[in-house]
Amino acid sequence: MSAAPGDTRPRSTASGPGRALVAVYGVFALAASARAAYQIATKLDEAPLAYGLSALSALVYVLATVALARGGGRWRAVAWVAVGIELVGVLAVGALSVLDAGDFPDETVWSAFGQGYGYVPLVLPFLGLAWLWRTRAAAGRGPVA
Repeated sequence: MSAAPGDTRPRSTASGPGRALVAVYGVFALAASARAAYQIATKLDEAPLAYGLSALSALVYVLATVALARGGGRWRAVAWVAVGIELVGVLAVGALSVLDAGDFPDETVWSAFGQGYGYVPLVLPFLGLAWLWRTRAAAGRGPVA
């Protein structure tokens, strides 16, 4: 579905390739939530920082999934914030877990930049931000090359 000439409304983030993006975010929301729940329920005292970050990543993935699936109005702003937090999180936790592994005796989704998940957690926020940018309102985009 393409926008009509002069249409300044943003396109839905959950249409076209955005559906696949929402599906991947949904899978990560489920995986991160299950992992965090298990870690916190069974061994929180072993690595509270790592397991707390697992819970944070789960919340971020759930929020990003819902916001990208809704895709309009305020949900678009929520998606920008959630995916931005995800990017900062995976870069910060990834760097800290590589530089000072002692603080991370067990892995999180974002440890070593998502190495345990095939680096998808590192790539995903870039894809999310790119899709949000691509589906933004037509006003102010300038001529299409």
